[in-house]
Amino acid sequence: MIDEAQVVTETQVTEALSAVRDPELDEPLTDLGFVKDVRIDGGQVTVTLWLPTYFCAPNFAYMMAVDAKEAVGAVDGVTGVAIRLIDHHASDDINGGLDAGKDFDETFPGDGSGDGLAETRQRFDRKAFVARQQEVYRQLTGNGMAPGEILGLTIGDLPDTPEVRRYLDRRARVDLDSSDQAPFLVDLDGKAVTAENLDRHLIFARTVSVSIEGNASFCRGLLAVRYGLEEPKEACS
Repeated sequence: MIDEAQVVTETQVTEALSAVRDPELDEPLTDLGFVKDVRIDGGQVTVTLWLPTYFCAPNFAYMMAVDAKEAVGAVDGVTGVAIRLIDHHASDDINGGLDAGKDFDETFPGDGSGDGLAETRQRFDRKAFVARQQEVYRQLTGNGMAPGEILGLTIGDLPDTPEVRRYLDRRARVDLDSSDQAPFLVDLDGKAVTAENLDRHLIFARTVSVSIEGNASFCRGLLAVRYGLEEPKEACS
């Protein structure tokens, strides 16, 4: 008999999956509509994923699948996790690799860089950091702050908002100083943005943000068309 306190619910699993991001789009799989189905049998959880196209890059697909398995496996009461990616040209390899506990390089010998996708993760985390910093900057200017004021802000000066929390998470992922005394506006090397290079920094940040947002919208549309969904799901994160 299963301890009632340890019964796994779909809400718990969905909440865990909501913390898993598409590495390129920097949005949760749940918001993007990539989670097709969740099945629970006692402590065993099976999650079915589907993607916008048959030829989505295997490294991206593997990254999302392995992160989903880890996130669901951390839910209290879960004793086993099966991730099933469907309608993808490498579904069998990815599902088999996950079942066997292999990393990407072991699953796709010759296709990896030997670092288990660490370099790929870092590249997209850096883009996400830039985009989330731009998001916070827009929020601050929308609240009436002038660029000169924002340049002087430290991490400790930032308001406690969902946008700021997302930004700080991405900042930590790229190993930049996130102490209260650290300047808010920094480049990818951790150097403080100055009045002289602010415009150039903002143009770069806007370019990255628009690229990510455009790709996310495009993927939602592709998913909706591919599977006959009524409409693309909207992001809320």
